[in-house]
Amino acid sequence: MPATWKKLLLCETFVSLQGESTLQGLPMFFIRLSGCNLRCKWCDTRYAWQGGKEVSLGEIFAQWRGEGSLPWVEITGGEPLLQKGVYALMDLFLKEGVKVLLETNGSISLEKVPQEVLKIVDLKPPSSGMNQFIFWPNLAYLGPKDQVKFVLADRADYLWARDVLNRYSLTVYTQVLMSPVYNVLPPQDLARWILEDRLPVRFQLQLHKVLWGDRPGV
Repeated sequence: MPATWKKLLLCETFVSLQGESTLQGLPMFFIRLSGCNLRCKWCDTRYAWQGGKEVSLGEIFAQWRGEGSLPWVEITGGEPLLQKGVYALMDLFLKEGVKVLLETNGSISLEKVPQEVLKIVDLKPPSSGMNQFIFWPNLAYLGPKDQVKFVLADRADYLWARDVLNRYSLTVYTQVLMSPVYNVLPPQDLARWILEDRLPVRFQLQLHKVLWGDRPGV
């Protein structure tokens, strides 16, 4: 059976600007898969926790073609690694020469993710309520192009993230991003803490929140 016949539970596809990463601001084709194994307090895509429509990889590929065959594709969720067919989806786009991003909540092993995929791993801080589900061995699968993302709600979250940064020497082998939870932590506070501690991280605002508010895409 051709790989394009394989099925995935899809929440939505859309074109928008990348909101959180070193590629922030680039137009991309987003594939949001349905289903999530976590229930983060600050989640802005709760509608993707369940439901969705079963579609073939070929149908998703055709939607990408119909939206202009953008050179960047982001696979997100929900939690995309819950579905076994996601690996075939990544391979499908990689074989087409597309640059693929994977955004994951960090609770599922990255071992089977193709090396060419740019991995964005969201390490959940204490305020999320899901901190205990981090799969720490994933850090071994990250390289210079990949990224660890901390979305922080308060000072306690920041101190936790700073400790993780130092304990695992994250900036030695991968990129680190920090941003405030939208409308919860004043961005000026986080910026000041980063500067005071001279942390070698990239401060970010969640661009999609600034542009679209509670709508993650357009």
